[in-house]
Formats: sequence, structure tokens, C-alpha cells
Amino acid sequence: MDVQSRTRDTSRSALFRTRQGRHGRPPRQRLFLVALVGALAGVLTSAIVLGVSGRRPGSGAGTVDSPAGTAARVGAGAPEGWPSWGFTHTQNSVDVRQGPQRALADLSGGPVVQVTPIMGWGVDNPQPRPGEYNWASLDRRMETIRATKGTPVVTLCCAPDWMKGGPAGETDWSRLELAVEPEFFDAFAEMSAAVAKRYPQVKYYTVWNEFKGFWYPPGNRWDYEGYTRLYNKVYTALKKVDKDIRVGGPYMVMNSNAPGRQYGPPSELKGSWGSMDQRNLDAVKYWAKHKKGADFIAIDGHSQPVQREVKLNDFQALTKFSDVTRWLRGLDKDLPVWWAEWYVEPVPSDWTNERRAAVHTAAMIEFVRGGAASAFYWSPQTTMSGDCAGCLWSGSAAGGATPTLAMLQNFARWFPPGTELEDVKASDPAVRVLAQKERMVVVNGAAKAARPEIDGEPLKLGPYEVKWVAR
Repeated sequence: MDVQSRTRDTSRSALFRTRQGRHGRPPRQRLFLVALVGALAGVLTSAIVLGVSGRRPGSGAGTVDSPAGTAARVGAGAPEGWPSWGFTHTQNSVDVRQGPQRALADLSGGPVVQVTPIMGWGVDNPQPRPGEYNWASLDRRMETIRATKGTPVVTLCCAPDWMKGGPAGETDWSRLELAVEPEFFDAFAEMSAAVAKRYPQVKYYTVWNEFKGFWYPPGNRWDYEGYTRLYNKVYTALKKVDKDIRVGGPYMVMNSNAPGRQYGPPSELKGSWGSMDQRNLDAVKYWAKHKKGADFIAIDGHSQPVQREVKLNDFQALTKFSDVTRWLRGLDKDLPVWWAEWYVEPVPSDWTNERRAAVHTAAMIEFVRGGAASAFYWSPQTTMSGDCAGCLWSGSAAGGATPTLAMLQNFARWFPPGTELEDVKASDPAVRVLAQKERMVVVNGAAKAARPEIDGEPLKLGPYEVKWVAR
């Protein structure tokens, strides 16, 4: 049954409220808060349930006893042409009418997957009133993706106010991340079908985003029954529009705790990076067991733990990505794993651009090694013309692509799904290598220069340097 009394909690509204303009949000802060809410209030409840019944609250399926192994090919069984590497458009994104023109040209020169939500993060309310659609901003986003030769992917989030208990005809952006009320699940599915009909070129959809608004404090867990019912209605509606549309979920945020720390019940998934929040794993398993169907399994997460005061080694923490991916592949070997968002940088950060580039590239290596078929970089962007850490292009009028975008384009070119991987190692343990028969990417994970031997040849690397090398 659906858990009721979710979205009326005003403290939860504040939890999910945007703090970077009407459509933006600081991901690191949000990931921490999502894990914290309910944890402090619910620890005693969890302990009582465990002590009396021996059962974790909300556990909907068995554990994953055998995570998959390291991938021998990119994508771990994803079909040819699968949308693999790319980014998500956010509030201040590249635009076909406003530029920057050089960035548009650079993006067109190396096409990648481009993801857009249907509401928020630069896109207006698509259905302000029942039966009344406003496609202008989403049309423009699609125009940009088409003009830059991107593969379009749509995130079916978020929902108009009237589907969340608000008045029709108004849009309160502070309520953007509230969940759809159960009585409007059918209306949201109908709107999702309308999106699919308007944009027949889009063949890939994720349903909702990070279980926004689906936290259930009395149970100290997610309302995965409610989310799964919404997902199943949307899945059915999209498949009726076009049976070839690919649909995935549950888009759960994979929060983790630092080694020796714990929120909620004991976790079945651990590593040198810490342990996963078991309540999030339970939500994924419930969806996997009760979904009507799926073409991929989507999640997101940060490499660092929710305890922000704990700073793990940047590169050690990245093994979380491959461990989680292998766990998901063990959950359902038939579904490609899709990282809808991913983050690596602590907040606040003193990283140099070189260090950031090294960690970003090493993260992509972990996705590939774990068997992920897709990973989409959450694109930070600013309206200012100055420095924008981790941005994909410069914000100035003449701004072009940054090394971050070039990195994503290189992975799309050299490591698409199905590419056979070769076992190539460096003599220096601080240096990471990902190789196929024609090309390899090498990352120096140290703040000092290195000269490792790779493929029988010495290679000179500066501090945190990344090199793409022909073989």
C-alpha cells in the first residue's frame, strides 16, 4: 500500500528546497541532508524494530549475495548504440539562441548524451493547469540538443504545483521538489505520455529524481511503495506511446557513511569508502522486485560520505562507484546500470583545476570498470564570466569547451558500450590506467610528478596530470 502523509511535512519541504536560484540546487548539501533527515529521529525506532523482530524496517527483498565482477567490456551487456557518457543541462546552460557560440561548436564537434528535466533547472512548468501545456522552454532545450547533435534523454521530474496539492495556474519554485500526490499519479503519467508524443526523437526516460518528496519519517524510510506505483503508471503510459521507448528508475541517491559511522540500520554493502545507507538499498530492491518493467536501473550519488567533516582520500573514495555498480549488476544482471548524476568534490573545496580533472577522469574509469553503461555529469554553470569550477564551457560570450567537456567527449569516442577492455597497469600504484586496443587514458593520482612504466614504456606525468595515449 502507499504510504500517505508524505508531502504535507513543511520541514521536508525545506529539506528539498532549492537554494541556488529558482531551479538550481547545491548537490553536496542536499545529499547530506537527505541522509540526515529521519536518521536522527529514527535511530531509536530502527533499534526497537531490530531488537524485537530481527527485521530491518522496510526491507523488501533479500540481500545481493554475489555482486558482479569487474567488467571486461564497457557497458556490461548494454546494446549497441546505448547512450553512455554525457551531461545534464541545468539552470544556466548552453543555449542554441544565446550561445556561447564557440561552446555550441565545440559541443557539436564531439556529440555526447544530453539530459534535461521536464520542469526546473532551466525549464518552465510544462502544464500550469490541467489540460493546458506550455512547451516553449522545453522546446528550446530540445532545439539546443538537436543542434549540437546530442543524444536526448529526459528526466521526468518535476511536477506542476496542482499535482502536489497547490493551486492550478501558479508555480511556487520553492516547492519544486515535492512529490506528486497519489491522487495525481495518473495525471503525471498522462503528462509524461504527452512529453513522449511531442518529442518522438527521445527514446530514453528516467522516472522522477532522487525520490524527491518520497521520504516517510514515521517509518524512518523511503515511501518506495508510492514511488513504485508512480513509476509503474509512467512506464505503462510511455510504452503505450512507443514500445521502443526505454524507461528506467528508481533514480535513488546512493548516500554512504564514512568508515566507522552509521545512520539507520546496518548495511549490506561496504568498502574502504565506508558503507551504504541500507534504507536506500531497500528502496532500490523494492522497486526492482515490484516494478512493472524496466530497461535500465538508474541511481546517483557522491563519492564522499555524508559526514562532510570526514575527508576520505579523493581516489580511494571513488571505488564506491564501482562497488555500487557491481552490486546493482548483481541485483539484476539484465539491466544496464545508469548513473544519472555523480559528484566527487567536497564542499567547500580547495581543489585546483588539475586535481579536479584527475579525480573526474578517475571516477569515469571506476564507472567503466564496475560495468556501468551510462554516467551523466551534473553540469555546473554560472552566469558570471569568471572562473566556474568544473564547468563544461566558459560562461563568457566567446567561451568554448573546457577540459571537463573534452574528457566526456573522449570517453564517448574511445569507450562506448561494447568496447573490449585490456588489462594494462602502471608500475606506480598512484597512477590509474584504462585501456582498449587503440587508446588508453592515464591519470596521475598524486600531487607530485610521476614516471611510471606502462605498456613497457616510461611515461612522464606531472602532478595530477591526465593523458590520452595512442597504443
